[in-house]
Amino acid sequence: MPIDFKVINQNIAHIVINRPERLNALDVEHERALAAAWKRFNTDSGLKVAILTGSGERAFCTGADILDYIPHRRRIAESQGEQGTISFGGLTAIRDVMKPTIAAIDGFCVAGGLELALACDIRIATPDARFGLPEVRWGIIPGGGGTQRLGKIVGLGVAMKMILTGNEISADAALNCGLVTDLVEKSELENTAIAIADRIVKNGPLAVVAARQALFASFELPMEQGLAKEAELQRHLLLTDDAAEGVAAFSEKRHPKYQGC
Repeated sequence: MPIDFKVINQNIAHIVINRPERLNALDVEHERALAAAWKRFNTDSGLKVAILTGSGERAFCTGADILDYIPHRRRIAESQGEQGTISFGGLTAIRDVMKPTIAAIDGFCVAGGLELALACDIRIATPDARFGLPEVRWGIIPGGGGTQRLGKIVGLGVAMKMILTGNEISADAALNCGLVTDLVEKSELENTAIAIADRIVKNGPLAVVAARQALFASFELPMEQGLAKEAELQRHLLLTDDAAEGVAAFSEKRHPKYQGC
């Protein structure tokens, strides 16, 4: 299969871009298959967290398969005119996926591959990972959310340097600027991603989704509106059975049994 999809521990989706012979670059067929995988994750209520990674030892994803995908996007641009945004692989448009996502990165994570990683909520990597947005070298820009997300994560100066030069940065540099949160050895990459996902799954599912929404609001709204959004989400949570169960479990010194209601 071009995109592997398996379920781990009942609640975790493991999505693997399986095209190592092309450094996991996505042509039109594989880009659509990845979008279908995200739709499956999004609509399956039993799946709480997704891990995205690439097959092989050389690349997480090197983005679009230029000779196939860019002409496809050009035809879309011609037909849409000024309308429409780009959702690369069904992940990079606003709110494509409504549940937590983790990118487990080894090797090259560049162009659209980095944009996929930027669209994930948490990014971990190996020391061999490399990161870059080289699109200006090809006469285009990082149009799958790269210009919008990178600066919010690493700061405007680092983002400007990466995007305007097209140069790559190392895993250590990515850790230092906050692009990734953890560096782990290759042998531990999958286990570390699963451990993070497992920890998220154990938390109140409604609270996880609400906390994610509140964090996005902190980047998208002025402070006053963001605080109002946070308060609104908190009010809804306080009236749920899960919130009552969380307090009861804490009082009784036991693990909570959340029902998502």
